Amino acid sequence: MIPIATAPPKARRSGSQRVRSVTTLAKVATQPQVPLMLALSKRFVTPVYRASFLAGASSSGMLHWLAVRPCDVESLAAQLEVSDKGLLKLWLDAGVRLGDFYERFGCYGLKSWSAKLLARSRHDAIAAGLEEVLRYHVPALLNGPEMLRDGDRFSLSDQNGAVIARATRVVQPLVEQAVSSVLDRSEPVRLLEIGCGTGIYVKYAAQLNPRLTALAIDLQDDVVALARKNMRSWKLDERVEVRQGDLRELALQPSFDLITMHNNIYYFSDGERVETLRRVRSMLAPGGKFLLTSSCQGGHVSLDMLNLWLEYADFGGPLPRADRMVEQFAEAGFTDVQAGRVVAGEQFRAFVGSTD
Repeated sequence: MIPIATAPPKARRSGSQRVRSVTTLAKVATQPQVPLMLALSKRFVTPVYRASFLAGASSSGMLHWLAVRPCDVESLAAQLEVSDKGLLKLWLDAGVRLGDFYERFGCYGLKSWSAKLLARSRHDAIAAGLEEVLRYHVPALLNGPEMLRDGDRFSLSDQNGAVIARATRVVQPLVEQAVSSVLDRSEPVRLLEIGCGTGIYVKYAAQLNPRLTALAIDLQDDVVALARKNMRSWKLDERVEVRQGDLRELALQPSFDLITMHNNIYYFSDGERVETLRRVRSMLAPGGKFLLTSSCQGGHVSLDMLNLWLEYADFGGPLPRADRMVEQFAEAGFTDVQAGRVVAGEQFRAFVGSTD
């Protein structure tokens, strides 16, 4: 009797498993959560992953290095001064998977246009702005209800001063236009800049007026160190003194022809702003001017998110309202107060008051 050929038991199980897999897949595909999950992943989750990766690649210096030439893991580990090359490779491979890096013959390079653009030094403010959004705005959105429940607030120590100073350069052309409109170009000018950041606006004023001298102060030590370094590299350290200090505690004579504050009035609460402006006025020489530039409420959604973070902080206050800021200038004793949009339609304002 000739036995009938049959498939091996293992093959029968494999076929059965394939049938079950197809059936399971069909059931999963019919669930309403699946298309929703896929849509959310494509439209929201993946962009968040990519933005986070690019911000990390920029802040670590990775984008700059890879813009020069492709590098292997060993070279990048040496640049970063890290010893765990395995974990570094996993992070780099994540960038490949997201489409921002490529890997070829063990070397990594920049692939996406986003990575290539952010690697350029002239786009550093945009890269820093992206990092600011992820470090500060996103946590305010994500943790807001829980923070309210627990009574938590953001603090000044949560901020990276260098990142904020770099990010504010997004509005550099607007600030420079405002400075240009009030600065005397021919006579000697003694300038006080409160919250100097990188010192870039003091540099601009010094270039416009070669007879200008300045005192630049900032609250955070790391920002002061950066500004001092910049003044040396710009060969302005003999004309500009950079000092750590808090405006609330400064004791300076009324000897300044121009005082400027750029993008930092919200580090003072709304209730203390009039007194802050009075202190500024007391440091101005007769006939001196005060220039304050700031984004104001009512602008782009990114300003709303910045305002949310400020409202959740245990220092300072919200972005100013333009009309309220004008009132506070007048209450502080300034005359001929002017408030103008630097660019039509935008909520970036330049406020100017005089001691006349």
